[in-house]
Amino acid sequence: MKKPSPATQYTLRNVPEPVDRRLRETAVQYGHSLNQAAIEAIARGLGMEQDLRLAHDLDDLAGTWVADPEFDRAMESMNRVDPELWQ
Repeated sequence: MKKPSPATQYTLRNVPEPVDRRLRETAVQYGHSLNQAAIEAIARGLGMEQDLRLAHDLDDLAGTWVADPEFDRAMESMNRVDPELWQ
């Protein structure tokens, strides 16, 4: 079977209202788009959920960095080389 390109698109029609509602709830719950929630639901239904988990270990941390000047000052001493110890 030929593997589809990442740009493969589907149009779904006649989606039952309870399925639509649950997909939308899931998307909101996990902070995903409706498209991503649908892809994950299809993958789970096909027994392929593990295939989607590749390289998503740190997704919850993306975009959460907060600059902290006090921390940066404390770390400055860690970046200095002591000439007596470096021989």
